Amino acid sequence: MTGVTEDSATRPRAGTADPIPAGAVPDPVADDPDSPARRSWRRRTAIEMVVSGVIGLYTSFVLSVEAWHLAADPDATFACDISSVISCGTVARTWQAELLGFPNAFLGIAFEVVVITISVAAIGGVRFPRWFMLGTQALYTVALAFAYWLFLQSYFVIGALCPWCLLITVTTTLVWAGLTRWNVRDGHLRLPGRAGPWARDFVAAGWDWYVTAAWLVLLAAAILLKYGPSLLG
Repeated sequence: MTGVTEDSATRPRAGTADPIPAGAVPDPVADDPDSPARRSWRRRTAIEMVVSGVIGLYTSFVLSVEAWHLAADPDATFACDISSVISCGTVARTWQAELLGFPNAFLGIAFEVVVITISVAAIGGVRFPRWFMLGTQALYTVALAFAYWLFLQSYFVIGALCPWCLLITVTTTLVWAGLTRWNVRDGHLRLPGRAGPWARDFVAAGWDWYVTAAWLVLLAAAILLKYGPSLLG
């Protein structure tokens, strides 16, 4: 496979191209990964991830502070205890909020610090090796699964939603989508056959943003359909 699907050490420089083997599918985005256009695209993606990561980090800090208050006073109430459905306190008092024996928000702080550090480095022009990017993808996929597990627990089991937790779910989704976009576009995540070039072309055209937006709209619709007017009353 050409350009994008090779490790960075073997990728062609600007103005050169690999020959396409007989029977291979041409890569529709086989431009030089070190070209100004590609660096600019990577920088924009990293900026989007930093913004989402900073919001997620702040939210994790808020949830951590609330956990400390709740540990000192189990009957404490919070500004986000709006109704029987929208209630940080209700969610925070469940075992799901401390799955590993400590507040889940501590994990959020760790995950967000990692992704912000990587994104800031990328904005500065640093390019990470494939093994590192795949490791980061795996780590943040765990974070995404954890965020949605807690959302599903709140939605189906606890019967209450924490606004800060919902914000974490949104920011984690956005960071994961950005990281996946980055890894697909730079050839770190390689799908087999024609799916690989198609995925890189799809991401290069920005269509994945519509998929992410549609997913978040679906998430909001699911909340409204289940709880409706009871969200505020």
